[in-house]
Amino acid sequence: MTSPGDSARISPTAHYTGYVWARHGLGAREFATRQGRLAWYGLRPLMAASRAFGGPTLEGLLLARHRVIDHLLTEAITSGRVGQVLELAAGMSPRGRSFVTRFGDRITYVEADLPGMAERKRRALARMGPSAGPHRVESVDVLAESGPLSLSAAAGRLDPERGLAVITEGLLSYLPPAGLTGLWERIAGLTGRFPHGLYLSDLHLGQENSGPLESATKKLLAAVVRGRLYFHHGRASDAEAALRAAGFATATLHRPVDFRGGIPGVGAPGADRVRIVEARTGEPRPCA
Repeated sequence: MTSPGDSARISPTAHYTGYVWARHGLGAREFATRQGRLAWYGLRPLMAASRAFGGPTLEGLLLARHRVIDHLLTEAITSGRVGQVLELAAGMSPRGRSFVTRFGDRITYVEADLPGMAERKRRALARMGPSAGPHRVESVDVLAESGPLSLSAAAGRLDPERGLAVITEGLLSYLPPAGLTGLWERIAGLTGRFPHGLYLSDLHLGQENSGPLESATKKLLAAVVRGRLYFHHGRASDAEAALRAAGFATATLHRPVDFRGGIPGVGAPGADRVRIVEARTGEPRPCA
């Protein structure tokens, strides 16, 4: 069992990404924290140097992954397959508020994070006024295998008659190999209990993030979060096989550029350093 403290180091980047999304109009200013602004200015010289030499930027990566996940989630909701969303390690993501504003009672949106971040998110949402649809924030530690902060506890408050999408954006590189495998197995087991189960995430592959600038950025982020970062799989086929082994019926790793005909910014510098996971479970399984 993992304690919430073991996962808490992930939180600094949640502030950074929230600030980036707000800067680019993807979220309200209430999601742009002081910590995020300081982190953005701290990384600005490195990003400027990379841009000057034609290299990738974190903003290009963050915006591309967010927009592609939004696109895939929108397809699942409008098709009627998904009626509820559980976003793990949601941080200051604007997605929950944006989707309930757009879809209203057609979906139930649950954002989950460690207790401190979850409370900060509740305060931000309260300042924005009532939500347009069912939307709540819960305390969850993605590494907890049991107990009140576990994924299974949050799952017990979902509707078993409606399709479920689970999202882990910006999380996987912070998990050790055993932690990633365990999380994927729990998500596959959870989504398999619903009429339709969908898992969306971003993932970094070793063979696409091996350059000197990528290595420098990785070391800098590792220092910020006070721990190691992981590129768990070298190739897309390796990651897809691992997802199927965890219990998903199908698994595809998309390149953001594959969506360039309908999504802006997916060809920006940095967008080619990330893949988007789209995995599905098969027929619903009975609850254990």
